[in-house]
Amino acid sequence: MLEVRNIFKTYEGELLLDDISFTVEAGETICLLGASGSGKSTLLRIIAGLEVPDSGLVSFNGSDLTSIPPHLRDFGLVFQDYALFPHLNVNENVAYGLKMRRMDEEEIRKRVASSLQLVDLTEFGNRKVTGLSGGEQQRVALARALAIRPRLLMFDEPLGALDRALREDLLDELRMILHHTDIPAIYVTHDQEEAFTIADRVLILHAGKIIREGTPADVWADPRSAFVARFLGLGNVVEGEVKRGVENGKWKVESKIGVFDIVCEHGHQGGDKVHLLVRPFDQRAERSRSMDNAISGVVSDVIFQQDRYNITFDNGLYIYLKDAPKVGEKVEVSVKVECLA
Repeated sequence: MLEVRNIFKTYEGELLLDDISFTVEAGETICLLGASGSGKSTLLRIIAGLEVPDSGLVSFNGSDLTSIPPHLRDFGLVFQDYALFPHLNVNENVAYGLKMRRMDEEEIRKRVASSLQLVDLTEFGNRKVTGLSGGEQQRVALARALAIRPRLLMFDEPLGALDRALREDLLDELRMILHHTDIPAIYVTHDQEEAFTIADRVLILHAGKIIREGTPADVWADPRSAFVARFLGLGNVVEGEVKRGVENGKWKVESKIGVFDIVCEHGHQGGDKVHLLVRPFDQRAERSRSMDNAISGVVSDVIFQQDRYNITFDNGLYIYLKDAPKVGEKVEVSVKVECLA
């Protein structure tokens, strides 16, 4: 098990990481998800031993790694830019870390072959890496990381340089490889689709802090803050004011887009300012969930998105509908409204 405990890091007087703590269990894949500058790559470099924290502890299976150099931590690293050696062929790139460990040639040959098989590049061993596509080069980088049989795999925006279709294919394959090998992994990305596809657990970083942690399903269902809801694009986030409690445990909340009856466990009082999440899906097919609340507006834009239409109202709200209304048409839909506190 990897343990990261109370990590602090500053740079030129600015706090980059603010008391970061988490664990990675055996066979678990966690994702550090956040925008540029949130601190996720700095945190990964500290775990890898490439940077030193101001304070805090990184340990693996109870052993402090503070004084252990990167090449002795037995962690595999995969970067966005592949970091391959252009003068070496595929076999030689995959074997590089094994040769640094002074393994015998037969063991190196076996590990290179098995690693290339895992990433479906068995026939590519003698090719120059400079002649490979971006996706193939990233597979070579992954094979090289797997060849050392790492205790932990770390990925820093590994698919960021690839086009969407190739990124989706490689992400699916990577998830299967991680499940097959049962190697614990840390995956850094700013892309929520990548994070939610590959992670067992998501840690959302903002301004150097972990502000939400949980399974992808839990985080999606309960973002807990306006920032997380906006960052994940979960819906419309609006400000409201609690007016009074109503029966059945609901609060009446007034906002610029309407008055809503909200089920909320935050313990508000009249006059409290809150943030509301208005999910963009029409709830009329799920009458038991939220038929009491509705929003309306005049359609100002309609965009087709795969199996639905993204509808923007003149008041700035957006919703998704199966059938497209006309621009200028007034539309009212039932919605799920949640209190984010």
